[in-house]
Amino acid sequence: MYQLLFKEGHARRGVFETVHGTVQTPAFMNVATSAAIKGGISARDLETLKCQVMLCNTYHLHIRPGDGLIADLGGLHKFTTWKRPILTDSGGFQVFSLASLRKITEEGVHFSSHVDGKKIFMGPEESMQIQSHLGSTIAMAFDECIENPAPYDYTAKSIARTARWLARCKAEMNRLNAQLGTINPHQLLFGINQGATYDDLRIQHMQQIAEMDLDGYAVGGLAVGEPTEVMYHILDAVEPYMPVNKPRYLMGVGTPSNIIEGVARGIDLFDCVMPSRNARHGHAFTWQGIRNLNNAKYERDMLPLDEECGCPVCQNYSRAYIRHLLKAGEILAGRLLVAHNLWFYNTLMERIREALDNHSFETFRTENCERVGTRI
Repeated sequence: MYQLLFKEGHARRGVFETVHGTVQTPAFMNVATSAAIKGGISARDLETLKCQVMLCNTYHLHIRPGDGLIADLGGLHKFTTWKRPILTDSGGFQVFSLASLRKITEEGVHFSSHVDGKKIFMGPEESMQIQSHLGSTIAMAFDECIENPAPYDYTAKSIARTARWLARCKAEMNRLNAQLGTINPHQLLFGINQGATYDDLRIQHMQQIAEMDLDGYAVGGLAVGEPTEVMYHILDAVEPYMPVNKPRYLMGVGTPSNIIEGVARGIDLFDCVMPSRNARHGHAFTWQGIRNLNNAKYERDMLPLDEECGCPVCQNYSRAYIRHLLKAGEILAGRLLVAHNLWFYNTLMERIREALDNHSFETFRTENCERVGTRI
């Protein structure tokens, strides 16, 4: 389980032990929504790129190829050949953002698949059953992702229902983990804090779910359009109420600067599609800032993406070549840029941990936070 080694301010350095290996925290979880990183990155590549945790999505894998099929084939670890920890998102965010014609009841959510329009029902028990089939290391509780902005009264009712759903998730996971033949009987459960941008509701909900003694706690419903300062304010408000000796996960965040600021506010785990999505559009994250390879100035530039980077891409390929691949529509362009960006994000976490180990995180934050977010 999680061990807090020490703190610098609110920033935490820890070790998270799981049945599938140890995670050094703070850590970034690489997003493999449909059991693969978009951009042609394999499980073997992820090991080279210093990934500690792979994140897959319950909703997408339930839709295609089907969690029952994955269970029959031995679970996600065997299916993908990834041996380290896997976190599965509950499917809640996708149900509320992708699905059409959804109807929320106390039991769960009725909705239509975004792929073929098929009618589907998902509630706490169904989400836990799907994630148990997948055999992930960490399962996320099923929650309602509240839109921002949301009315106060609706938000209050929603978080109360999400807390009731969480109790059902915990009961169902305990039942599933005790069954013979369960792929991962040591599956962990993380609860999710919601409450839109209302301090009192966020705190109230955090206090309520903290009493359930879960394996970890996430902050959800942020980085969905609200100003960055509002996100930081909510983290500052909620952090004192998050259990100290459990891992803390900020969902869907974010930019390198967001991550540094999240660590400063006591967060241990992060995930975001940004390194792979932005890569596919020609954007490389570097220690000098964000580089857009579509710019004509790189047409004859034989330097690597980042002269400070030790990734396999920067050791072998030039900006000019990768720009050519982008303009020619070659798949290799995306693969190389995604590989570089994932290396950058995982190295960012490595350097944050080193700074914490050396009690110099505040210096690292001051020197790098603005710089890595600058558009070159």
